Parts: sequence; structure tokens; C-alpha cells
Amino acid sequence: MPDADTIIFDRIAHWARVRPDDIAVQFQNVEYTWAQWHSRILRIAGGLTTVGIGPGDTVAFVDKNHLSCLEVTYAASLLGAANAVPNWRLAGDELVYVINDSRARILFVGHEFLQDVTPLRDQLTYVERIIVVGGEHDEFEKWMQEQAPFEAAPTVTADSTALILYSSGTTGRPKGVQLTHRNLIAHSVAILEILPAWHEDCLLVAMPLFHAGGTCFAIMGIHAGTRSHFTRETDAPALFSALAAGANMAFLVPPVIAGVLAAGEQAIAAFGALDRIIYGAAPMPLPQLRSALDAWPKTEFVQVYGMTELAGVVTALSPEAHRDKTHESRMASAGRPLPGVELRIVDPATLEDASPGEAGELWWRTEQRTPGYLGRPEATAEALTADGWLRSGDIGRADHEGFVFIEDRLKDMIITGGENVYSPEIERVLAEHPAVAEVAVIGVPDDHWGETVKAIIVPVDGARIEPDELIVYTRQYLAKFKCPTTIDVVELLPRNPTGKILKRELRASYWEDRSRNLV
Repeated sequence: MPDADTIIFDRIAHWARVRPDDIAVQFQNVEYTWAQWHSRILRIAGGLTTVGIGPGDTVAFVDKNHLSCLEVTYAASLLGAANAVPNWRLAGDELVYVINDSRARILFVGHEFLQDVTPLRDQLTYVERIIVVGGEHDEFEKWMQEQAPFEAAPTVTADSTALILYSSGTTGRPKGVQLTHRNLIAHSVAILEILPAWHEDCLLVAMPLFHAGGTCFAIMGIHAGTRSHFTRETDAPALFSALAAGANMAFLVPPVIAGVLAAGEQAIAAFGALDRIIYGAAPMPLPQLRSALDAWPKTEFVQVYGMTELAGVVTALSPEAHRDKTHESRMASAGRPLPGVELRIVDPATLEDASPGEAGELWWRTEQRTPGYLGRPEATAEALTADGWLRSGDIGRADHEGFVFIEDRLKDMIITGGENVYSPEIERVLAEHPAVAEVAVIGVPDDHWGETVKAIIVPVDGARIEPDELIVYTRQYLAKFKCPTTIDVVELLPRNPTGKILKRELRASYWEDRSRNLV
């Protein structure tokens, strides 16, 4: 194994030396060995230097998943620059904001999005050149092949920003989360210490690269020296193609797993090829998790919890805990902190440590922690303490063995009649009902109690939901003040691209014209 890495490219250079002819990455109908991929990245870095990209600069990449996005991340970071990867689903003015906020000088645009970006060109204040990636009018490959490989050695430290991912946020404009080489390497090392991956493994990278579950997961696989198979989207043909190519480890969001379970025996059998399924970014209902465990008895399941600000994952629920019949309650937890990750549970009112077993805001301290938000000193000061803790904004608790249970977002906590109510507890109860496919619980205004609990239900196909009966059902398992007072039945819950339910959208209409805005 190599000495400790300083920058993320160090590991690619290592694998190019010791395993030059092994396949490193696959995407669509193309694959590169470690030596070939190393050479491509050096040429891209060389091309960036010719236009003056260097320490402290930013480039940006707007596209669905494309291998070139990761190549640009490594190439830019080799120069002390950073790649900003916006969500390609952003509307025009949102995209303009993010690209300008990142101060990107070179913009790489997937061919599918060129028609969207072209009308915005005059608004992109810092962009000096646009390079089209893929499609009939691809410019990227020709541009890359024309470049001389990068050979110089600029001063790049472990604390140089390598990647900028934009947090979706709940209010205001997105914030650019700066992730350094140190952050990204620490994340890879911590995950691989408890969930090792080997050269013979093949990582399925299907999550969007604008998300930590995409790029940071991919960087972890590259750190381990595994073969990585990238899909452009998380659709059935791409996933089954990856499995046929030998992918045996994947990070997936629960809605994808639910879709496979609902797709029938052939799909379930195909996914049996996965030795390990890591899931997160959204809770998996316990009935769905039990179905998955039964469907794939030989597969390791790992639940993870993390944040973009932490370069990905900070807790993991081990495969053993998933199949431990003597402690089934732990299946509702996010597991225990990774090696090198410290946790405090803090009373959000007093900022003192909560009593053991009590809920509070989760504070994290680790080398994975972002140095701050790009150009947002005030937001950085709100999120980071002077002694190195990140205030997550998540409410949780830990049991006596250190298993962490995520209760809610701090701002999503429902306060009814002076009592704190955490929506996951109610959601878990409702998810156990056979007529319920999905559920989201929110607080809505109440003139007497301040707030009251509302559940929004997506029924199982063909099932009929009787709201009053469901409310009575919850009272068998919850204190009355925690139970929903109203239930709405809908066909679909709004989600962001990573699968998280957008509770702010569900709440918005109820809190209009109210002095307290919970959105």
C-alpha cells in the first residue's frame, strides 16, 4: 500500500504504477485501465493549465453522470483548483446563480444541456469558455487529446479545496460546500476501515455526481483500487447492464430498492448479484427493509447517515446489525460513528450536552468536516464551532452502545402544546400498517396547540385508506399527543433528486401568512 495520500490524485498515481493494466473505470461502452485513466487526467490537467487554471480557481461541470465529470474533478484538484458540480435539474436562474457563485472560469456542459445553457451565456459572469461533453458535437475528447500531459508540481496541500457540491438547503439560495483533499481522503479511509473493498470488486456508481453519495462514493472506490462502473442515470436498463458487467457493490437510495422489489422475480434475482447494498439519503421503511433482507438473504446491507458538509457518511449500521434478531430495534438506527468521527448530542436550547439517551442536535467533529461554505462566512460561522464541531441541524439520540437514531431535522421538529414530537417515530408506526406504502409527517398550524400533527399517506396499490381508522391505529402505539389529528391521502410525495421527501413543499401551503414559518 502507498504512503499516506496528500491529495486525491495520489491514489490514482499509485494504482497506475502497481496495477497499470487492470480496468479502473467503465462508462457506457468505454473502459480505461489505471494507466490509461491516469494519462487522461494528466492531459485534462495540462489543458486546464493552458487557460490559466491554477490554485484557488474553479471549473464547473453540468451534466447527468458522465465519467468526464470525475476526470475533471481529479484534474482540477491536481492543480489546486476545484470542480463545482451543480444539480443539472436546476432551473435557468438557479443554474446561473450556482455557476456564478462558484466563480467557475471553465464550464463543461453535457450535450443534452447545451440548449439550456446557451441562452444563459451572457449571464455567466466568470465563465471564459464552454466545452461540450458527449453527443454528436462533443468537444471534450478532441480538446483533451490535443493537450500535453501535466508535469509541473504546483503547491497543493491536503487542505486545498478539491470539490464544491451545493447543498439543497431549505431556505434561500443553495450554499457551496467546500470539500478538501483531506476531507475526501478521510471519508474514504473511514468507510473502507469498516467496509473494505478489494481489487476484484466492482463498484456500481449510480447516484448523481452532484451528490456526495455519487462523487464521494466514487472517490472511495478509486481509493480502494476497485473497478468502478458508472451509470448515466439510475434507470432499470443502466442498473441491469451494470450488474451484467459484474458490479457487486452499490450505494442506492430506498426508492430504487423499493422499485426493484416491486418489479418482480426477474429483477429481484438480478440484484442478488450484489454482495453489498449501501443505502441512505432517505429513510427506508422497516417493512421495505425486511422485504429486502428476505429477498436477498446473502447480501450485506449497510445503512448510512451523512451530510455533504461531512464529505459523505459519518455513521453506518453494519450488515451484522441488520440480521441480528435479538436487537431488531437497531434496524431503525443509522448505526454507529465511523472510525475517527466524534459525536456530541447537544440540547439546542442550552447548547449543553443532552442527558444520556435524550434527543438533541447532533454535532460532529472529524477530518471529513468541510472548512466552510464558499463565500458565506456568516453561514459558516453558524454551522461550525470554534473548536471544530459541525452543527448538523439534525435531531437524534444514541443508545447505551452508541447506536445513533435520527429523530428529525431541528427545524422540522413539531412542538404541540409544549411537547416536542419527532416525525420519524410516527412515520415508523404508520409504515407498519399494511395499507401504507409511504408516509411523511409534518406539523401544521393549530390555533389552540400552536401546531398539530398531520400525516400524508401514499397507499399501497389497490388499498383503501380510512384516515380515522389510521389515527385510531396510531393510538395503539403512540401517546395521544404524538398521533396525527388529520391524515391526507395522495398519489405521490415530492422528492428531491436524491430521494429525500421535500417536507418544506408539503408544509408550504399550511404556513402561508403565518408569523412562524416552518418551511
